[in-house]
Amino acid sequence: MSAASNCRLIGRWRIVEADLWDRDYLDLVEPAAITIGLDGHGEIAFGAMQATLDLGYNKSVVSFTWSGFDEMDEVSGDGHAELLDDDSIEITFAYHNGDEAVLKAKPETSSTAC
Repeated sequence: MSAASNCRLIGRWRIVEADLWDRDYLDLVEPAAITIGLDGHGEIAFGAMQATLDLGYNKSVVSFTWSGFDEMDEVSGDGHAELLDDDSIEITFAYHNGDEAVLKAKPETSSTAC
């Protein structure tokens, strides 16, 4: 059994707040979200930034490096996401040689009727 299959953070999470940016900025282009996949890869998007993640797994923590684009400029960095007692996650997100932010995300719920 892989470390990823035991990880409680697998799935799509809606980013609902950040210490550096307000909600309007987070949802500037699309609803802010992070996706943590089973295959060692994921995605994150908020504001004008979109990036892919390379993941390392633990049961309640995921570490990652990331690379992507912010306002059409190449950006990269690292971070981690940790499961909190209220079943949300706290994401520490750092730009290489730049800002570090703390984001909070909740499990994304589907509104699709059965």
